[in-house]
Amino acid sequence: MKKTISLILPVVLIAITIIFSACSLYRVDSKDITTNYYPSKTSINDVVYLESIDKPHEIIGIVTVNAERRQSIDNVMDKIKREAAILGGDVITDIKTDATGYWKKLPAQKLIGNGYIRANFTAVVAVFK
Repeated sequence: MKKTISLILPVVLIAITIIFSACSLYRVDSKDITTNYYPSKTSINDVVYLESIDKPHEIIGIVTVNAERRQSIDNVMDKIKREAAILGGDVITDIKTDATGYWKKLPAQKLIGNGYIRANFTAVVAVFK
């Protein structure tokens, strides 16, 4: 009986490790910075990305997606657009990426450089007037 349990336990641990190693964890957070109400969009396709906005607009929020640094920008953009659509935004702009707080606090930043695992992707959400 003990031999069976001692053989099953490593197999179970390996299986759990393999299952969870394929998972990507995202944490999406938004901050509404306007007192005006804007109804949510029905689709993320209603939200566009622009490097710079040349039309009259109002900034209504900031969206932050915390993800693994190796995630493709397309996956991150979908998460940002989804949250911007919930806020009622028409456009996202000014996307920035940075290491998370824990990685910034590690000593020897020059040595580890871009060795951080997780990153924050931040975008400004605006509506056209």
